[in-house]
Amino acid sequence: MTRTIQCVSPVDGRIYAERTALSLEDAQAAAARAREAQSGWAALPLEERIARVKAGVAALEGMTARIVEELAWQMGRPVRYGGEFGGVKERADYMAAIAGDALAPDVVEDSDGFHRFLAREPVGVVFIIAPWNYPYLTAINTIAPALIAGNSVMLKHATQTLLVGERLAEAFHAGGVPAEVFQNVVLDHDTTEALIAGRNFGFVNFTGSVAGGAAIERAAAGTFTATGLELGGKDPGYVRADADLDAAVEGLMDGAMFNAGQCCCGIERIYVHESLFDAFVEKAVAWTNRLKLGNPFEAETTLGPMAHARFAAVVRAQIAEAVAAGAKPLIDPARFPADDGGAYLAPQILVGVDHSMRVMREESFGPVVGIMPVRDDDAAIALMNDSPFGLTASIWTRDADKAAEIGARIDTGTIYMNRCDYLDPALCWTGCKDTGRGAALSPLGFHAVTRPKSYHLKKVTT
Repeated sequence: MTRTIQCVSPVDGRIYAERTALSLEDAQAAAARAREAQSGWAALPLEERIARVKAGVAALEGMTARIVEELAWQMGRPVRYGGEFGGVKERADYMAAIAGDALAPDVVEDSDGFHRFLAREPVGVVFIIAPWNYPYLTAINTIAPALIAGNSVMLKHATQTLLVGERLAEAFHAGGVPAEVFQNVVLDHDTTEALIAGRNFGFVNFTGSVAGGAAIERAAAGTFTATGLELGGKDPGYVRADADLDAAVEGLMDGAMFNAGQCCCGIERIYVHESLFDAFVEKAVAWTNRLKLGNPFEAETTLGPMAHARFAAVVRAQIAEAVAAGAKPLIDPARFPADDGGAYLAPQILVGVDHSMRVMREESFGPVVGIMPVRDDDAAIALMNDSPFGLTASIWTRDADKAAEIGARIDTGTIYMNRCDYLDPALCWTGCKDTGRGAALSPLGFHAVTRPKSYHLKKVTT
């Protein structure tokens, strides 16, 4: 039975896009075409693959106006913030620039008797299951290195951002990447899992929920297919007594509220040294009250709807439970009349929170943040580590040595000092605990989509 995949727009609740999911047989045929085309793509010189990938990124830039409008309809991001092209170009350009070194053979010996070296070989077909919150940025993290390294790519994008995969395919095909080497596919969950279980891929990259990651692992069990999983997060910020208070408020609150709080590495809980707590909270409330919730197509809107009403319902439930347990909400929803009880959700700051509350332990992925006072670094570290997740942690201080010392004690993938909610393509993007495993960006991003191959060549001498 065929299934229709529908994107319901959070702007007005209408069906914005719908596509028919591939049958298992058609999906298997697509994977077979990707495998067949991969060797020819890998045989091209590295410089040629890089040129075509960069041409694809350039073609994507030409679609910016259309993409910005489509993103607003699909997941609610205000048009004033533009698309994601700046970050896409930064990451693709960086991975292209380091490809020669990252993929070069590691020569152990080149003597009269032996030539021994360790090479990097493409894994074959890379399957990318991309999320809706930053649909271009998250996808390019794996698309660029996978194609550059000589793999074919099959991209399955999230239901909420159905059109993104089509735009990426359109752009890369225009740049010269063959249609069978880069394929956008529309799949339901059962077909996705069957493809993985059927050993159709050399590597599976998934960004999404913990439950989704567990389903990927179950599907891959026994196949020895490599997986990269970026799952949930509950990223903390810590404001030390010596922090620049205004900078901390601006950075952390933007990290908590931008994109309606729907950021993989968004700030979801804040710990402030008790000497700065009252001042921080006062400034944070003033900062939040300046936001404008509304239609993402209106120029003055700084906070659009969440991507789906059901996502907003989760956040509302967390807030209600916390308030019932004694937390104090500091933002009056009446200041945000666009809050309709559906996808449009007023931002919220909670104090009087503790880690018995879901809002401080489970991923919210919405415009809410809890703020707690702490007496010292040890107390902050204990609270930051009291989480099943570990993606990023943000420390606000004037002491870089102390930030590094604190960072060494936090179980997380990335430590920031005096910033948050940013991916540096020169550094590995990774996580620990229930946030998942694997590596994107940096030279390690190429390692994820290649395998080591050893050459031990004994020369014949006469």
